[in-house]
Amino acid sequence: MTDSRETGLVLDPKYDSAGLITAVVTDRSSGDLLMVAHMTAEALAATRTSGEAVFWSRSRQSLWKKGETSGNILKVRDIRIDCDQDAVWLIVDPTGPACHTGAPSCFYRRVEGDSLVPIR
Repeated sequence: MTDSRETGLVLDPKYDSAGLITAVVTDRSSGDLLMVAHMTAEALAATRTSGEAVFWSRSRQSLWKKGETSGNILKVRDIRIDCDQDAVWLIVDPTGPACHTGAPSCFYRRVEGDSLVPIR
């Protein structure tokens, strides 16, 4: 049996039981992984409408426009969805560091044994 969500051309995101979909964000120029976050249907719609990344903050339980306070906006250039439509990939032009720590990417440490090693 063919699943139209997996083979069709209709956008039909598969949100989890909390109403979230995983969003992976990469830099359009470098290809670097910048961050992983979550989106609700409302966040995905706001991202598509505005052209700027909007996520769901699980800690604040509210929409969160990346860069709204810092100015480090993620300008979305392409949105892709995986085969079963339960994860999205945002390809962006960042206007500053993607991480709230000031690092260009949220993935600025490498795991080595039981330790973390900075890779800035």
